[in-house]
Amino acid sequence: MSARLNRPPSRTTPRCPICGKPASAEDTPFCSSRCRDVDLNRWLGGAYRIPGEPVRETGDSEEDE
Repeated sequence: MSARLNRPPSRTTPRCPICGKPASAEDTPFCSSRCRDVDLNRWLGGAYRIPGEPVRETGDSEEDE
């Protein structure tokens, strides 16, 4: 048998998705509160988007009548 098959699965330290440093237990999946805030700012600023068809906004405009 190969020695590779007898090894336990490797456990890698999760990395921060913002800067790549090892994640901290307090701020998982981020390494710090700073990176957590950077991610929140990106969400609130619209930097992250889910691809799809544009949504037609409905409203009380004269064009709808």
